[in-house]
Amino acid sequence: MTHIVAGNKAPGFSLKSLDNKEYSLNTLLERGPVVAAFFKISCPVCQFTFPFLERLYKQYGDDRATFLGISQDDARATKDFAREYAVTFPLVLDENGYPVSNAYGLTNVPTVFLIDTDGTVKVSTMGFDKKDLETIAAELAQRKQISLAPLFRPDEVVPANKPG
Repeated sequence: MTHIVAGNKAPGFSLKSLDNKEYSLNTLLERGPVVAAFFKISCPVCQFTFPFLERLYKQYGDDRATFLGISQDDARATKDFAREYAVTFPLVLDENGYPVSNAYGLTNVPTVFLIDTDGTVKVSTMGFDKKDLETIAAELAQRKQISLAPLFRPDEVVPANKPG
């Protein structure tokens, strides 16, 4: 289990995106909460999870809530992943020894964090967890003062969880 759990302070980081833009956690938190999703392109559970994160992003991501995919792969592989899984939120690279992944104590991917504006982790989840993704949706909906939209369609068969 990751050592960064709900209630802990999230370690700061600054990583470059695929378009070479710098993303600093502290700067992003000035605007609103951050959903940080760590992944590897070869991970089947990451491949399963990211389309649902994209749904969350389309519903709740804006200039007051940032979604970041934190890739443990190189830029080319990460671009291919984004294209294949239709990910439109920013993806940043945690290359060269995975300094940010290590700072968060990751043992598995995907690992997703909802980090509140004070730097406190509100949700920390490993693998795919339907309930945790719904909790993230509820937190973001409440913050934006909009009604909560269903994340999962009634015609979808979605497991409660999948370990990473």
